[in-house]
Amino acid sequence: MRIVRFMHNGRAVYGALTDESMAFIIAGDILGKYELTDELVEVGQLLAPIIPTDILAIGLNYHAHAKETGGTVPENPMLFIKASNSLSNPNDPIVLPNNSEKVDYEAELVIVIGKDAKNVSRESALDYVLGYTIGNDVSARDWQKEPKLNGGQFARGKSFDTFAPIGPWITTREAIPDVDSLDIKCVINGETMQSSNTRDMIFSVADIVSSLSTTMTVRAGSIIFTGTPEGVGAARKPPRFLKAGDVVEVVIEKIGTLKNSVILSK
Repeated sequence: MRIVRFMHNGRAVYGALTDESMAFIIAGDILGKYELTDELVEVGQLLAPIIPTDILAIGLNYHAHAKETGGTVPENPMLFIKASNSLSNPNDPIVLPNNSEKVDYEAELVIVIGKDAKNVSRESALDYVLGYTIGNDVSARDWQKEPKLNGGQFARGKSFDTFAPIGPWITTREAIPDVDSLDIKCVINGETMQSSNTRDMIFSVADIVSSLSTTMTVRAGSIIFTGTPEGVGAARKPPRFLKAGDVVEVVIEKIGTLKNSVILSK
């Protein structure tokens, strides 16, 4: 099932897509008890498919990306957190801040947690997953990497407004039996910038959920950005950062396409 959140009659509602334009309204809580109604409606303006409890993210989680950045393959998933203000809807613009000229794209598979996970085993970890969506971990590389700007902790460079677009919907776990074998790519203005497969992830989805749950309660409704493959703008020669007028598409097999334009801050 594909769970979509959209505007209908002036309010945000959840629905189960029948195609990309129609959905049956969902009644109840998608993180608890819910049911499909027989009310079939046209899908209005797409919204982020969930308002996340927490926005968690994993760094250096693709072998080839670790190599292109000169990073050491971590022994455990490298956690950072994006601020809630960074959340953005599919089709809404990525806004380039006035104080950065190094804003980069990162195509990512995003896990949506369905119930609280604490000290869960790798074998049972997927039982805590509601489904998957697509994310772009937009990053101001100067604010991520320069201590004089960020104080030595790079979450600031990941947390500008609009730097976490997700969507266009949640594809439930049962619909993707092998999440660790999905093609993923980022396309800017029709040019493919990243092209990989989740097989290249250092830590699988189950690894990530299990590992994080040993040091924190991964709360229901949280989303986890799982890392990006090689081909980011900062690693290119010359670097290729986002600019006004760009159209960024993140495409993941069996989920869909997340599309956002890029504009300058007013």
